[in-house]
Amino acid sequence: MMIRQGFQVVRGLHRHGMKWSGLAGRQPINRVPVSQSMGVGVRVLTMSSWPFSSPPRDYSLPNDSWSPEMRNLYDHYNALCEVEEEGQKKRGPWRRLPSYNRTLKYATGGQCLSKVLQAKARLFTRNTEEPGASFEYVVFLNKQEKSCVCIFQAGHLLEGPPGHVHGGAIATIIDSVTGTIATYLAGPVMTANLNINYRSPISLGSVVLVRSALEKTEGRKTLISCQVTSADGARLHTEATGLFVAINVGHLFGT
Repeated sequence: MMIRQGFQVVRGLHRHGMKWSGLAGRQPINRVPVSQSMGVGVRVLTMSSWPFSSPPRDYSLPNDSWSPEMRNLYDHYNALCEVEEEGQKKRGPWRRLPSYNRTLKYATGGQCLSKVLQAKARLFTRNTEEPGASFEYVVFLNKQEKSCVCIFQAGHLLEGPPGHVHGGAIATIIDSVTGTIATYLAGPVMTANLNINYRSPISLGSVVLVRSALEKTEGRKTLISCQVTSADGARLHTEATGLFVAINVGHLFGT
């Protein structure tokens, strides 16, 4: 019943000139030509303004739980999103990615659809409203380098060994970040394999950098490398590789 209602909503959105955006995190914009960025052609047909009373909450924006170190790193990378050339400000090589509590909300009309399809569902890394309690993170993407960096602060609900982050929580943020860059490179993907080597523990409340980059693509497969380091890059906490396989989104809905 819920799935059927969801597709009825989707059909209604299409009748009003709306459809899914091609990549996660893309904002509602006017119709634009096919983009060849990173070799992926995407045609976007959306409404010119958000069709609801207010946009969904963006969890990647600073809040009071962020430590000064996390805020400083955020300001550093956020400043790289805009550069000045000949006295004019232009988009830089980096881009901050929005983060919502459901993947559906990345699509135009998804805020409405998320109230119909499993309305209580929440993205695992965004499933608590208490700031700083679990996963506090923001991802910046560099399209030119085909890489991204995540600033991650682990809250008290992610404890494994006393005072330190659970290995499963570290694996979760690695999967999320590597999956993000894979999605931007190859479109919708699912994790096929995640190979993780833990080098040193991460203290609760500390800030680390999760850096991911493209290693290679082969057909439907995309291989991503990842390193988790201290904020200053001096200590390696974890290194990993992730293999992702492109999928047809319709399979998730049984079509």
